[in-house]
Amino acid sequence: METKEFTGVAPKKAIVTPKTIIHQKFGTKACYTVEEVKESDENDCPGLSIPQKRPCVYRCSLQLPELLVVSGIFKKKKDAEQSAAELAIQKLGIRVDTDDPTPEEAWDSIVARINYLFSENFLSSLHPLSGHIGAILQRKGDLCGSLPVSVLAVYDAKLGSLCKYIDPEVESNPFLVMSYIIKATTKLSGFIATAEQHPWIRKQSPYPEDTVDSLLKQDGLQEPIQVAAVRIPSSEEKYVEAVTLHISSKEYYLNIIANELGLEDASNVLISRNLGKASSETRLFFAAPKSYILDPSSKLPNGKDGLRLDGPSNLRASYLSGHDIAGDAILASIGYTWKCRDLFYEDVAVQSYYRMLIGKTPGGIYKLSREALLASELPSRFTTRVNWRVSFPRDILCNFCRQHRLSEPLFSIISPASKEPTESCGSNLKVADLGRDVIGCVNGAPTTSRPMQSDTEMFQCEVKLLSRCENLIIKCFPKDCFKKQNDAIQNASLKLLVWLNNNFNNTIVPFEPLYETADIFGIQIFSENFFREISHYHSIQNCQQLNQSLGINSSCTTPVKGVCLLKIEGPDSGVCPCNGSLSCISYSVSLVVEGENIKKVIEVTNNFEFEVGVGAVISYVEEVVMQMSVGQSAYFTTSIFTSDLIFASASDSVEMQSLLSSKGCCLEYEINLTKVAEPLEERMEQALFNPSLSKQRVEFAVRHIIESHATTLIDFGCGSGSLLEALLKYQTSLEKIVGVDISPKGLTRAAKVLHSKLVTNSDSGVQLTSIKSLILYEGSITKFGSRLQGFDIGTCLEVIEHMDEDEACLFGDVALSYFCPRILIVSTPNYEYNVVLQRSNLAAQEQYEESGEKTLLQSCKFRNHDHKFEWTREQFGKWASGLAAQHNYNVEISGVGGSADIEPGFASQIAVFKREWSLEDGFKDADMDHQYNKIWEWVCNRKNE
Repeated sequence: METKEFTGVAPKKAIVTPKTIIHQKFGTKACYTVEEVKESDENDCPGLSIPQKRPCVYRCSLQLPELLVVSGIFKKKKDAEQSAAELAIQKLGIRVDTDDPTPEEAWDSIVARINYLFSENFLSSLHPLSGHIGAILQRKGDLCGSLPVSVLAVYDAKLGSLCKYIDPEVESNPFLVMSYIIKATTKLSGFIATAEQHPWIRKQSPYPEDTVDSLLKQDGLQEPIQVAAVRIPSSEEKYVEAVTLHISSKEYYLNIIANELGLEDASNVLISRNLGKASSETRLFFAAPKSYILDPSSKLPNGKDGLRLDGPSNLRASYLSGHDIAGDAILASIGYTWKCRDLFYEDVAVQSYYRMLIGKTPGGIYKLSREALLASELPSRFTTRVNWRVSFPRDILCNFCRQHRLSEPLFSIISPASKEPTESCGSNLKVADLGRDVIGCVNGAPTTSRPMQSDTEMFQCEVKLLSRCENLIIKCFPKDCFKKQNDAIQNASLKLLVWLNNNFNNTIVPFEPLYETADIFGIQIFSENFFREISHYHSIQNCQQLNQSLGINSSCTTPVKGVCLLKIEGPDSGVCPCNGSLSCISYSVSLVVEGENIKKVIEVTNNFEFEVGVGAVISYVEEVVMQMSVGQSAYFTTSIFTSDLIFASASDSVEMQSLLSSKGCCLEYEINLTKVAEPLEERMEQALFNPSLSKQRVEFAVRHIIESHATTLIDFGCGSGSLLEALLKYQTSLEKIVGVDISPKGLTRAAKVLHSKLVTNSDSGVQLTSIKSLILYEGSITKFGSRLQGFDIGTCLEVIEHMDEDEACLFGDVALSYFCPRILIVSTPNYEYNVVLQRSNLAAQEQYEESGEKTLLQSCKFRNHDHKFEWTREQFGKWASGLAAQHNYNVEISGVGGSADIEPGFASQIAVFKREWSLEDGFKDADMDHQYNKIWEWVCNRKNE
């Protein structure tokens, strides 16, 4: 596969919202008032008799000193506020500068910014740099008032942003900002002084004494402090270690860090971007290469050749920061903030370093969010929102992009009915052209209005990862289709995350397996530059595996990552996990040195829930849990798989280093299975059947409709109308369709979906069916109503099991004695097949066939929590044959999913009742005619607007 490399482009200017512009102009004088608007109860589904609650909509009034404006109506309050602000900008004629500055304008702005930063007005403001200036004014000797250029470059974001308009490479190499600052100071020679040999800047004329005295009085650091930090050695053979920074009230903290690194003073210390959250002050501090101390008259370097490393490269620090670092580095959380003038600091432990390290991988982000580093794993499949715990795949992908300084991922929702999205060609590809098939972009791009989502409409999602300069890096477009747009987004995000995580975990040279697996996941690679970080991660992993190789337990007789000495205790309760079930465990993990009676607990988690069968936990944990029942405990040991996770879990890194270097070191797990929630019926069926059982049932009914040349159909227990909607896609002889259900909510949804489908077909000029009318009734299917009598074919698919057993029998009597359809199709789950579904493998089916006593059924649950009963084949056959004989119908037993000749038969068993007599010969009058409530009606010769 070929890759497409793209050159850097100028950064896109940050979007300034209308509210921001109004705030800059009027401040607190701008008053927003949002009110809820009551809309008229217009029915978006003609013929629907049930009143519909309209969604809340809002209008905003913006009061300014000179003007009052009122927005339009919006679904979100914030949209109404932005609209009001935009109207005010238009009416006031405020000019919004949307053009990026030219390089010459950016130079002038940099000079002006530096001039302001050393002014008296800035010194009194609340800004991280004013805290640094206050600290350096307390220094003694020649360095009093001298500010390191690195501090100016890192702690003033505006300088960095302006430099990007001069050189886009600043985005990938932030230390170039220092070069531009030094260059800009030549235009401030009468105001700013610089040193030839040391990279610092100071104001030539001293600040007024009263200003300095006032500033010093505000300094809250009165007593010496001790700050825990971490040293990251450049030598890969050394462990990361804890250090303590001792800072007195009059000392500049950067000087203390410089001393810790063996440097002359703070001017020789470079500072990384903040690591982790935007509000974090955790940064890397390291030695500045001599090459960045430039002669201001010299030509400025470009991004690739500007800074050359002095000394050995520090792979671990470089990987954390995202740029090259040489020599040892200090990881510390200390500095001045926007909130107050006091020096802010927090302790950083070795554990924090390892958590940051693994937090740059997709799997690590998931593990940290679950707080189960030694048990959880990034799942391989997204099933339902209900079963997913903590951060969803989309959120994890966004977090991953922020960790690696990429743009937010772009998600495009696509309908598979039309063509796949096309890409525009060019050297600076931004995003794919949005064709007619792209029905929405999640990241704020325009979306087209859509009719109500139907039960059969399917969606796909395309994900793009872009650099900060919006160059395309990766495009992921899985072929899987989903009924819900959110499920498509989460699935595509997870596909990309799993692929990235596999490559982070693969310690082989990355590029070959990258391309080998990309096509499988529906991924295209457009740039290899990003994957150099994966190479750095592999180097770190190889180094750490070498350091801890001596501690691997050689006495374990099973392969690495296998289970040793498994012991399960407690009585068998019969409640066992199966694929798709939600299991809850409490567990502890200990580091054990065999032969020395040493055991150190490093992770304890209670009430940890995970879905079985999707890879949400480490493989051997799931392997053990699958052998347990609720109430049992399991104990086993396993070989150490990586030291990263151990150091990230344990609070005492020194003790861990000592234990890991011991012979016969292994991990011991103790697991208690406390609860198991059975999976939903649809989820279990999806694991075994393609097409799904629901689709197979529809096709079964359609086949009988076509064979019987039926013109009228009634669906008993139609619910949300999934069968009725599906019938609209088939060419049949049906002219009239009626649906009956007891749920007004389900019928309302059915009406909206069917109306949307019929209108869409009408607008497109496509007549897919011969249907002339469609009616939905509310009422019980166990009560006779003359409106439901005498249809050619009746269906009752997967309904009766939701009723009490005596009500199901009553429905059979009422249907065949009063409703009297020519054909009645009734389906219900085969309880015997639950063995296969709940075990979700072929071995369970073979085990069932070999068991003459069918004892496996005793441990099976119903397929859904709201099923009142489920019949075996014998019970269903007895009910159907007895009912047919009583009402003079013929009956044929069949089914879908599985085979009648192979145990345990069909997954969904179906009875087809047929009458040979006419209604005039055997129609039975009912004592009471139940009046069904007509919920919705559609007639083809009526215009439905």
